[in-house]
Amino acid sequence: MNPALLDLHLLRAFVAVARQGSVSRAATQLHRTQPALSLQLKKLAEASGLELFQRGAHGMVLSADGAALLQLAERTLAAADDFARGVERLHGSARGLLRIGTILDPSFLRLGDWLGALVRSAPQIATELRHGISGSVMAQLQQGQLDVCFYLSPSLAATEALQPALAGRTLTRFDYRVVAPAGWGPQVAGRDWEALATLPWLETPPESAHHRLLQGVFGPRGLAPRRAALVDQEASMLDLIKSGVGLSLVRDAIAMRESQQHGLAVADQVRIGCELQFVCLAGRREDAVVQAAWRALEQVWG
Repeated sequence: MNPALLDLHLLRAFVAVARQGSVSRAATQLHRTQPALSLQLKKLAEASGLELFQRGAHGMVLSADGAALLQLAERTLAAADDFARGVERLHGSARGLLRIGTILDPSFLRLGDWLGALVRSAPQIATELRHGISGSVMAQLQQGQLDVCFYLSPSLAATEALQPALAGRTLTRFDYRVVAPAGWGPQVAGRDWEALATLPWLETPPESAHHRLLQGVFGPRGLAPRRAALVDQEASMLDLIKSGVGLSLVRDAIAMRESQQHGLAVADQVRIGCELQFVCLAGRREDAVVQAAWRALEQVWG
């Protein structure tokens, strides 16, 4: 293949003259002289071995061969422009490793949608996910072992007040409900926190959101619920509730589902509001990798 056929300057000259119908107008558009443009057309015709134009009464007219090649030339130029823009985007795009602390179940976090948006917008970023309890991923973030994390707290204001070095955003608000084994309806219906504290509870580690939320309720009242078991996973917690071991906090949507499907009892007089938050260190907020994570978050959570 003659290299001149892939010369973008020659193709641009050909397309400009074809669209303008005049060498002089095309030369003005391309900021070139008429002799230079005419020479480029001659080189392209020689390289192709085809007559591309014919002179008409009102200027340059495409020949049948020229008309057949025009769309091909335009697509070639468009592809070259796309390639150049792609190179520019990669030069300006964030790259590196994003370490992410996750909690709860992926669907609740919209994790797949978020990571998909991140990969599409910043393909040079590699991701590393570490799943854990809310408080443990927060500790890793503060120690510099994570770049961003999901976190549970009564409010973002409370989170940032206690830990001002953080920058966060509330993704959604929901309630935790007190769920008890099937058949315990009479023991939890109409009961307040004082009454519920006398029942056996599934305790969680201090790092968990359940522990922090219950401490906020029981602590000021001077209550110390009786511990039936210590558990650190939500799935295990539900199994123990179904087995009749004790009661615990469960996200409202799951509480209603389990009540309908398995007959678990839900306390009707108490609930605790909570927020799902996305958090990073305030000093890292402007890092390119972290910024890319926040932009992808906006696409998914709005």
